[in-house]
Amino acid sequence: MVQQSPGADDIAANLALVRAEIARAAAEADRSPDGVTLVAVSKTQPAERIRQAIAAGQCVFGENRLQEAEDKWPALRDAFPDVRLHLIGPLQRNKARRAVELFDVIETIDRPKLARHLADVMAHVGRRPDILIQVNTGEEPQKHGAIPEETDALVALCRDELRLPVRGLMCIPPIDEEAAMHFALLHEIARRTGLADLSMGMTADYPKAIAFGATFVRVGTAIFGSRTTP
Repeated sequence: MVQQSPGADDIAANLALVRAEIARAAAEADRSPDGVTLVAVSKTQPAERIRQAIAAGQCVFGENRLQEAEDKWPALRDAFPDVRLHLIGPLQRNKARRAVELFDVIETIDRPKLARHLADVMAHVGRRPDILIQVNTGEEPQKHGAIPEETDALVALCRDELRLPVRGLMCIPPIDEEAAMHFALLHEIARRTGLADLSMGMTADYPKAIAFGATFVRVGTAIFGSRTTP
């Protein structure tokens, strides 16, 4: 069955609801909502619907696939230069240069070889997007991310040896486990490594992530509705 895409008014209303929920969750955690950045996940969304979100005041977006982002974001960024773009999907080494040129934040650094290559690319290109280390908190073999016991060493490599602009950590908890335990683990790793930012929480659990210190929440379905099915 084909899902009906929300119109501009629906996207604006959905954004308002998500922002209100962020404010509520932040207040319950005795935090300022200004400390939580909403990353609108715009994967599979056409440029027109992204423009509708921008018109409603959204200025930070996340994309999973480099090729898709390259198809739609250069024109959008020309029109809206203040918009910031996060890469929230896995990055291959042979696409690192293109990612550095397009994205403002790369959330998915997960291994030393990629980090070293990225440092070389940044030095050559002369552009330094912020990076987050992706942590595979559930140690799931099918998922990307450094396992927790290797994360401290990866942070040290990226930040202290390679001098990469490391801002924090990112995780995607297993879908069949309580997310809170994974958010708590990521928070603890960030505390002991001295990192300020945590990208965690999606449509189903972002209020809980805020309670555990999320500074970025990645929300797609709650804003744009169910992705269309051919």
